[in-house]
Parts: sequence; C-alpha cells; structure tokens
Amino acid sequence: MNLNKKSTWIIGALLVLILPFCLQPFGSAWVRIADMALLYVLLAVGLNIVVGYAGLLDLGYVAFFAVGAYLYGLMSSPQLLDAFPELAASFPDGIHYSIWLAIPCAAILAGIFGILLGAPTLKLRGDYLAIVTLGFGEIIRVFLNNQDKITNGPRGVSPIDGISLFGLDFSKKHEFAGIELFSVTQYYYLFLALVVLTVIVSHRLELSRIGRAWMAIREDEIAAKAMGINTRNMKLLAFGMGATFGGVSGTLFAAFQGFISPESFSLTESIMIVAMVVLGGVGHLPGVVLGAILLSALPEVLRYVAGPLQSMTDGRLDASILRQLLIALAMIIIMLVRPKGLWPSPEHGKSLKNEK
Repeated sequence: MNLNKKSTWIIGALLVLILPFCLQPFGSAWVRIADMALLYVLLAVGLNIVVGYAGLLDLGYVAFFAVGAYLYGLMSSPQLLDAFPELAASFPDGIHYSIWLAIPCAAILAGIFGILLGAPTLKLRGDYLAIVTLGFGEIIRVFLNNQDKITNGPRGVSPIDGISLFGLDFSKKHEFAGIELFSVTQYYYLFLALVVLTVIVSHRLELSRIGRAWMAIREDEIAAKAMGINTRNMKLLAFGMGATFGGVSGTLFAAFQGFISPESFSLTESIMIVAMVVLGGVGHLPGVVLGAILLSALPEVLRYVAGPLQSMTDGRLDASILRQLLIALAMIIIMLVRPKGLWPSPEHGKSLKNEK
C-alpha cells in the first residue's frame, strides 16, 4: 500500500469517527440516519455472501432480519408475559435477556432458517430461485402479522430493552472526558465496530477456500462440481452464513428502535437491500458498503428536495410519492451510467490481456 493510499484510508477513518459530532449540531435525527445506514451496511454485507459470492439471487433476505429482531423483541419485552401470564412467576421482574445472549441466539436461529430455505432450492437458479426466496420472505412476514398472541400481530412488540454493555446503558445520555454522548451517538460507535468486524470476516471468507468455492459456483456450477466442489454444502453454507448476518442485524435493529412490527420487514425492504448490493457492485465489499450507505441515506436527503417540489406543484403531488420517484430516477440513472455498479470488482481479465 503506497503512502497516498494509506493517507486516504487514515483520513477516511478519521472522518467516519468524527461524523456523529459533525451531525449532532443539525439534530439527533441526522445521527440516527447514520445509525440506520450502518445497519443497512450489515445487511448488505450479509446478502453479498449469497448474491455476490455464491451468485444466488435471494429476494427474501429480510426474513432473517425479522427473525433476529423478533427473537430479541420477545426476549427483552413484556410481550411474552402478556401472552402467557403463567410465566410471570418465573420472571417476577420481567424478561430482560442480555444482548450477549441474544446476538448468538439470533445468529444461530437465523442461520438455521437460512439452511431451511436453501435446502429445497438447491436445484434452482436465477428467476426460479428468486421466486422461491421471495415467497419465503412473505411467509415469515404473514406469519408474524397473524400471530396475535405471540407477536402481537400488526400492533408490534414494545417496549423493547435497549442495549447495555459493561454497565453502560446505550439508551441514556453519558458524558466522557467532558464530551456529551447522546444515545444515537453511542449506538453509532457500536454499529461502526460491528460493521468493521463484519467486513473483516466477510473479506477473510472471500479470500478463503470457501470463498473461492462460492465464486466457482457463481461462475459455472457444472464446472465447479466437476472440479470436486461439493456444491450442495457450499450453497447451504452461503445461505446459512448470509442469514447469520441478517439475524444479528435484526437484533441490533430491535434494540435500537425499541419497537418492531411486520411492516418493517416487507418485500420492499428486501428488494432495497438487493438494490444496495447491485448498485454498489455485486461481489465487491467496498462497493456494497458504498451502495448501502447511499441508498439508506438518499431517501432522507431527498426528503428535503421533495418538499419544495411539492410546493411548486401547488400540493398536487404528495411529497412522499415525489421522494420515491426521485429515488427510482436516481437508481435508473446510476445503473445506466454505471451498469456494473458504482464500485465494481477489479477486472483481472483486462490486466492479464495487457500482460500478453
């Protein structure tokens, strides 16, 4: 790594670290947008394992997000005690499970659901796989929406405990060395640490034998099988690993929001996560991170553009509809200008041709 590149990385890291303090003067809502952007980065990196590395189009990825969120929501709210009053004797102070227990449980449960999804789809590719995974995501959402007793149906689960680590309650304001840290700022640094860890794990997976096997399946499954790769196990592992990231993200989302409902896990959300991966650059980690940040922050930025446009049309067009139209238009323009994504993977083939 040359000096200029190293300097760029150092400056970028410093900007990311001071970002919440730059946004705080404009209101905590902007820091909250940055928090949600980091959560979407976690989701996009997890989906990139399935779509980018293994080449399996998954339109039901939001289901694993929902599994992690509802697991933590039920483990850290009064909902289960309201549904089953007989449990009150066992939990006199209410159910308040630690995030240390919730995250591994959510990862394992979501991973199991990922394998259950992958098992019936081993012989499917392309459009057919997309339809099956789409149906799986809708089944989970409809199930959560109709379980009035356990999940409280469309009314959702609340209040959900916030995250508490090493005696530090992230839902309260704290002061360190004379610097005031709001709740959203504390969550920002927690999510940032998990994003860095997730990116490192994903990068090591990409460089490992497992990652190379996934990419071989993506390029040509028949050739990969002929070379001795167990395509069945590798596909199941891709679904399971990707789902694990989704489950962890769901746990953090539930703790951060304090409220969850089936509306947060609709098909639109799943398609948006796929769009983040494709827009940034399928299979390229920096591109996926960039796509997730842009698509999660863009709707909020365009909120301030849609308002003036609504006034220009004398209120004939709703601001929320205009915002969606602007997002769609921006995505169309980007894909027309950069069909391989904003930051696609380096094309090694070109360098080999140049050497010849």
